[in-house]
Amino acid sequence: MQPILPVLDVMNGQVVRGIAGRRDEYRPLVSALTGSTKPLDVALAFRKHFGFDECYLADLDAIMHQRPAFDIYRELTAAGFQLWIDAGLHTSRDDTLVRLMEMRTAAIIIGLESVDGPDELRAIVDRAGAANIVFSLDLKAGKPLSTASQWGNDDPWQIALHALDFGVRRLIVLDLARVGVGEGVGTDELCVRLNQTHPKVQLIAGGGVRGIEDVTHLVQCGVDRVLVASALHDGRILPDSRHSHVAD
Repeated sequence: MQPILPVLDVMNGQVVRGIAGRRDEYRPLVSALTGSTKPLDVALAFRKHFGFDECYLADLDAIMHQRPAFDIYRELTAAGFQLWIDAGLHTSRDDTLVRLMEMRTAAIIIGLESVDGPDELRAIVDRAGAANIVFSLDLKAGKPLSTASQWGNDDPWQIALHALDFGVRRLIVLDLARVGVGEGVGTDELCVRLNQTHPKVQLIAGGGVRGIEDVTHLVQCGVDRVLVASALHDGRILPDSRHSHVAD
């Protein structure tokens, strides 16, 4: 399986460049792959240059304002893309959850930043099925993007174990402080620990990938998929390098 999972950060109907999780500073995408900021055009550029048919879509309007971009989801799906969608789900009762289940997405992302605590994560997994859910351990500079009172502590390891206890079998480790700043991922030790203790869990990591060397390193740490955006748009990962030196 191709380890790179390309990312579309979508805000106000266009793809934007994420910078360290500071969303007020996000600006329309400038890319060497396409002159367009339309999500479908960017996804098609990923397909044309790299052969990607899967995309991770972070719907920032849904995450911040509960305004999911269903038209964009449908457009991308109609074009043959398998979507991993973070639509800022809070509870198992969200209408958005039902609509995503009906779409048969590749994955419904439940972000630590958004979900209303462990009880709601458990309820979402029970309702949608563990096979359809990916839990995103959202961090900022290594600290969980949640309140300790919700989870009983602020230890990323313990929060990850909670999620796995609820039946989660796909887990994203994402440090937003590293997104788009080119300083490396920084979650490799946590990924190694998770892989060693729970080798059957599919691990996805992202935030700060500088080039193919970082992808290779994460794969060697036991990561199955790597979220990448800036390195693709800036030409730091080229079409002929996306498989190069990446261990199986």
